[in-house]
Amino acid sequence: MTKMTGAEALIKSLEHEGVEVAFGVPGGAILPAYDPILDSPIRHVLARHEQGAGHMAEGYAHATGRVGVVIATSGPGATNIMTPLQDALMDSVPIVAITGQVSLSSMGNDAFQEAPTSGMAMHCTKHTFLVTDANEICEAVHQAFHLASTGRKGPVLIDIPKDLLATEVEWHEPAPVDLPGYKPSRGGHKRQIDRAIDLIMKARRPVLYVGGGIIAADASDQLLQFAEETNTPVTTTLMARGAFPDTHRLALGMPGMHGTYTAVTAMQRADLLVALGTRFDDRVTGDPATFAPNAKVIHVDIDPAEIGKVRNPEVPIVGDVGIILGQLGSELARRLTDGTLPDRSTWLETIAGWQAQHPLGYEQEPSGPVKAQYVVEQLLNATDGDAIVVSGVGQHQMWASQFWSFSKPRTWINSGGLGTMGFAVPAAIGAKVAVPDELVIAIDGDGSFQMTFQEMVTAAAEQVPIKVVLINNGGYGMVKQWQTLFYDRRYSAVELSLDVPNFPALAESCGWVGLAAETPDEIGPAIRKMLSVDDRPVLLEVRTDPEEMVFPMVPAGGSCDDIALGPEDL
Repeated sequence: MTKMTGAEALIKSLEHEGVEVAFGVPGGAILPAYDPILDSPIRHVLARHEQGAGHMAEGYAHATGRVGVVIATSGPGATNIMTPLQDALMDSVPIVAITGQVSLSSMGNDAFQEAPTSGMAMHCTKHTFLVTDANEICEAVHQAFHLASTGRKGPVLIDIPKDLLATEVEWHEPAPVDLPGYKPSRGGHKRQIDRAIDLIMKARRPVLYVGGGIIAADASDQLLQFAEETNTPVTTTLMARGAFPDTHRLALGMPGMHGTYTAVTAMQRADLLVALGTRFDDRVTGDPATFAPNAKVIHVDIDPAEIGKVRNPEVPIVGDVGIILGQLGSELARRLTDGTLPDRSTWLETIAGWQAQHPLGYEQEPSGPVKAQYVVEQLLNATDGDAIVVSGVGQHQMWASQFWSFSKPRTWINSGGLGTMGFAVPAAIGAKVAVPDELVIAIDGDGSFQMTFQEMVTAAAEQVPIKVVLINNGGYGMVKQWQTLFYDRRYSAVELSLDVPNFPALAESCGWVGLAAETPDEIGPAIRKMLSVDDRPVLLEVRTDPEEMVFPMVPAGGSCDDIALGPEDL
């Protein structure tokens, strides 16, 4: 065993877990940990705000599937990462947060920069550790990484008092994790597998309802094989975009509030939903009482708490969705030696008819104003879809999900469950740090962008050449859409200036290349110029139609049967 300080043991423990990069902001209580970072191979990316650092860790985890790491100090440093922690919890993103805390002797005395970090984080993490013995640091780190990366993946926080970081400890390789009560299921129960195949063998109008769990489990190949073997159409939720190729004949696109007409209607008319790694989110189901009323449900999820939470399934299966898809495929193959699947040609023809009648669409007049959908399509064409797309939250997020054609997993990164504005720029930085050879493009809105745009400085200072396409419609577009449709156009606190800030000039002042486009014929050349710059970050501001709205739309809490294709349908 080697003697060292608690701070040195912390950094060595991170190295032991294979950490290559951490995102953070130093401060008094965590300061002892920043000294050994100087001698560590771990790259530290200095964010300009702890929320940004947390989203960078999320972007890193989204892009790689590995655990992202964020470091912050006590008090405001810790409170600033609560948003990324909750975001990661809702979207099942594996990150480990390490926070400094005031000294043990000062805790509970309202000391300078004291906050009840572990208590606050308990509600927005899988687990929190409050270290009270410096000799527990190594084990806490090892257990935190295990918890974050197994079962339903998610965030874990380790809170360490400052005096423990200065205490001498003996570092040792941590023992294998043994956490009583934490034994995530992996394989599905054979009886439930049999019952699921019974339903699949009888269904004439099945739909695979696919969530982000497929990507978390690295199970896209198994999904593709199972969909083809069963000849079953596939919907991919906002968190699952890329889990199944959009160009495939069985792809229906995104379901839910702003999903495709075909995906929403197919789920409503299905006689069987095979829900894979998804949680029946309200943005997909609308009113749960009217969702897929004639469908029996097979629900596969690694988190038993999700099964039956919104919809009681006929067949619940708890476990790793990739393993379970393999089990389902094996049992299906065995059954098909003696039987056949129902003829689903009529169902697939009906779906093809919906796709032909109600495709996603918009009208781009040659003389403008520019439609954001057009920008997304031009960007897709210019890159051949070979990019990691990161979005903020708002109308631009929906248009990016709708009009980008995804072909593989981990190429779409966004804030789904929490809907965190300001997510795009820092998450794109984290993704680009994780996979520096990939093209990373953030599609952001002017409202979302202004919540964390200080991280532009981080991108420049750390030489992280992301691209940002800024959809500037002069306001909070999604809020304005709701006020237009449901508040009689009474616009309250929704308008932002088109001219302040001057976004290209702001970008230039931060060490970026700043570009702008205002007319349809300027979009293509501006995108090509943006893509030609490789040695620094680039921002392309596009002025877009402030009156454009996102459709299709299912009103919040309404029935998916009432999907509106335009404002005239509401």
